[in-house]
Formats: sequence, C-alpha cells, structure tokens
Amino acid sequence: MEESSYEYFDVCIVGASIAGNYLSFLLSTSNLRIVVLEDHREIGLPFQCAGIISQKLSQLIKLPKGIVLNQVITAKIVSSSGKFIKLSGDEHPYIVDRVALDRLYYDKNQRNTKVTYYLGEKYKSFEYQIDNDKKYVLIETSKRKIKSNLLVGCDGPLSSVGKQLKVKNDVLYATQIRIKAHFSEDEAAMYFDPQWKQLFGWIVPEGNLIFRIGIAAANNVNECFKRFLEELNIDINNKIDQQGGIIPYGIMNHIAFDNIVLLGDAAGQVKATTGGGIIMLLTAAKYASRCVNLCFKNNNFSKKAIKKYYEKPCSQTIGRELKLHYLIRLILEKFKDKDFVIFFKIIKENRIEHLITLYGDMDFPKALIIKLLRKRTVLSFVLKFLVKNPVIIFKILKLLF
Repeated sequence: MEESSYEYFDVCIVGASIAGNYLSFLLSTSNLRIVVLEDHREIGLPFQCAGIISQKLSQLIKLPKGIVLNQVITAKIVSSSGKFIKLSGDEHPYIVDRVALDRLYYDKNQRNTKVTYYLGEKYKSFEYQIDNDKKYVLIETSKRKIKSNLLVGCDGPLSSVGKQLKVKNDVLYATQIRIKAHFSEDEAAMYFDPQWKQLFGWIVPEGNLIFRIGIAAANNVNECFKRFLEELNIDINNKIDQQGGIIPYGIMNHIAFDNIVLLGDAAGQVKATTGGGIIMLLTAAKYASRCVNLCFKNNNFSKKAIKKYYEKPCSQTIGRELKLHYLIRLILEKFKDKDFVIFFKIIKENRIEHLITLYGDMDFPKALIIKLLRKRTVLSFVLKFLVKNPVIIFKILKLLF
C-alpha cells in the first residue's frame, strides 16, 4: 500500500461509547491529532445498559442536568424462593440516561478541531509497520486506511482490536425492557436464581413509573427472561421498548501492548458482581490519558512503557477491586436458597445494616468486606460455605497466585 493512501493521526480510538469519548476528551487538551472510529451512525445507540451508577460519577465528571433521571435509596436482594432483604446506605446510586451520558463527551469533542469522528465506519484490522526504526500501527476500516502511533481499543466486550491481540473476554448475554409498572421508585431490586447464577435479574426505577427490567445469563437468556417476567407478572407486550447487550465477565485482562491500549469493556474493566463498569472505565481512562501523553513526551510506545504507565496503575487500583468483585461472584454463583436465608438472618441479627451504611461501596467493596469478616458469625458462615464448596477455594488460589 502506498504511504500516501494513509491518513495520519497520533491516536486512533476504536469505539465511541463513554470510554472512547471520555478518553478523546481528556487527550484533546494536548496537541495530539485524534481520530475516533464508530461502527454505528448514532452515538449511544443501541442503548444497552441498566444505567445504575454510584454517586462517584459526579466526583469523576461534571454531570449536566438531565443525565440523572432518578436516585435509589434501597437495594432489595431476592432469593430464588422469594425471600428477601432490603439494605440501604449513605450512597444513593444514580439512574442515568445512558444515551445522553455516551453523547456528553462526544458533543464536547465536536467543538475541538483536534478530534475527528468517523461514524458508521467499521474497524477491520491493524498491522505494524517499521518506519525509520519507529513502529507504527496501520489500521484498516471499512472506508479508509489510517496510520497512527497509538491504537486504543474501546470497542466492547467482543473487541476486534483485542481479538487480534488474542485477548478474549468471557461474556454474559443480557436483555431488558422498559415498561410502565408499579414497583417502588426509590428501590433497585436484584433477583438471584440458579438459572441465571452468573449475575441476577433486575428492576431499576427510571422515574415517572417507568422501570428497566432485565436479566443477564451465560446461557438461555431469552428463556430465563420469559420466566423472570412471568414471576413478576409482567406482560412483555406492554413494553415501551427492548434492549439487548453483552457484558464481559471475569477480571481485567492484559491491557498493554506495543503501540496499543485496551480500555473499558474491551479490557474487562467491569464488576462481576453487578455487570457495571462506568466508574472503573472512567478511572482507567485517566490513567490511559496520562500514559498516552507520557508515551509521546518520551517518544516511547513500547509494551513496556504502556504497561508501566497504564496497566500497572490500573492493576494496583481498579484491578484489585475487580478481582474482589469476581471472588464475591464466585461465592454467589454457588449460593443456594438456604444460603441466602442464613445470610439474611446473619445480617438482621448482627446489625450488619449499620456496617453497610458506614462502609458500603458498590464500586470498591474492600473496606466493607474486611469489616464483615471481622464479625465472627460472618467469618464462620463463609468458612463453612467454602469447605462445602472446595472448588471455589481452588479458583481463589488460582486468581491470587
């Protein structure tokens, strides 16, 4: 291919969801030329998220009015037999307009001539090129060729960029409807069941008596969703609309390569307890932005440099928390209805609601877990549970070592 047939950008970002848009916004204050590739013609569509995010969102980014649709006060945890417990803490998560959130930084970037968007354009592949002893990335899309110093894969759990790097995420399949209903508007409900043990079913109050009702599972998601709606006595024919999506499942992947960075769902930066990843990816994007600037400052785009400036800081912060989320999920996957009943009883009889109020954190649960395990009844329950399910112990050891 002739050199003149390539468009040149300093950074090429694949994917224009919140991850790609926020990173390009952070980088736009530099003198870098940035291009963002997006397969879809409209930013934020199709809508694929339950949209419940902790209040840390407003600490990480400035939220304009209209993005937050509602806030929930109570979390209702329901076992497969219908037994439940209600918990509340000082943190009241936001229910957001996810399409507007995805568009927030896209709209800001439109005012910056250093950021170029190619919408409705599919990323196809990359290859490396050595030019004057310097390595570049040559990117092919459905419409053009691009030459770049850095390629950033923000292209979702089934990342095409990651696939070429032999990075593969385990995934869950999710489906959701929006519907008028009469549940509590200040309560988010999570329904656990062995048939969808990898996550849960949910009822999320959007506001104005509109609820997002969905489920995520590794297999047979449509059959599980049909059963879930029947249990809730919800007629799917009354839905406002319906969404589907894919959620990465597990822990954070390798995210640093020569001239290439993975971010967001593509990097597996998603909590295995809830399937949410906004706080994690926004945090990671700040590390990625610093890394990119340092790479250009030092004229070093090697895997070693990207690992030092991006992967290592991520691993030491959100990576550790994501492992903890996954450990919690491994335990919850093995929970039977009687285990939920016992655990609910422990919570009620040991004033654990007070600990949850003080230390509860839906993104960074380490402090709460430590406090809980200091309760003799909780520690005894966990140890007995692990003895009955030794496979979890082996998975934990494999994860830690």
